[in-house]
Amino acid sequence: MISVIPLRAPTIDIHPNARWEQNGITVAGGNGQGNGINQLSNPWSLYVDDDDQTIYVADQNNDRIVEWKLGATSGQVVAGGNGKGNGDHQLRYPVEVIVDKERDSLIISDISNRRVVRWPRRNGTSGETIISDIGCVGLTMDENGFLYVVDNGKHEVRRYRRGESQGIVVAGGNGNGNGLNQLPFPTYVFVNRDHSVYVSDGGERVMKWMEGAKQGIVVAGGQGKGNGLTQFSYPKGVVVDQLGTVYVTDQGNDRIMRWPKGATQGSVIVGGN
Repeated sequence: MISVIPLRAPTIDIHPNARWEQNGITVAGGNGQGNGINQLSNPWSLYVDDDDQTIYVADQNNDRIVEWKLGATSGQVVAGGNGKGNGDHQLRYPVEVIVDKERDSLIISDISNRRVVRWPRRNGTSGETIISDIGCVGLTMDENGFLYVVDNGKHEVRRYRRGESQGIVVAGGNGNGNGLNQLPFPTYVFVNRDHSVYVSDGGERVMKWMEGAKQGIVVAGGQGKGNGLTQFSYPKGVVVDQLGTVYVTDQGNDRIMRWPKGATQGSVIVGGN
């Protein structure tokens, strides 16, 4: 089963009164913990290709990225899977994967090797390090192909244009703390059409940083750790729809929450049982 589900897309159209089935179906794994091709071990995140619903899973403890076609009963290793290590053909506890369709490649947060790796999407045998010495947890890409990287240890989000190795800070970067100009141990990031950056962080909140802003605003949570409708417990994946509604994976409370734009509390749409 998938433990954390950060979804992302440049635009997501969801009806404001949409409801979800309360019983989910398994789309990857579900055959116990292990390293078999039909198994996963501490899967940390996934990316869904909206062209054909193919799923890419960061299978953390197996040091690999696994591709699961729609309806498949087993996956295919498309990156790593060669044991733990720092070789070009290896990964070490990968935690995030996205697809760069323009270059037909995977971009992977290889967190224990403190690097971000680009790996050919098809028949790739090794990857190329594109960012080094970074505690990357979350990744996303905008419609221009700019890469947004969450550096958990530096409490910031950086944006990288194609070919850049340094990037610029677009959120946080002012140390650990709960100030509006800070991001304490940020985790996942979403970028919308106007290039506003939404980030979940260790302050039990989701922050929105407008493009060029020096500080953010709290758009969900921020009322301490807990299970109330104004609270989160380790918020992770973030998605924002066309109306500015924020959807959050509330990991510690085993639920998905929806926060309408401007709301002071959210509602549980899945889980929480």
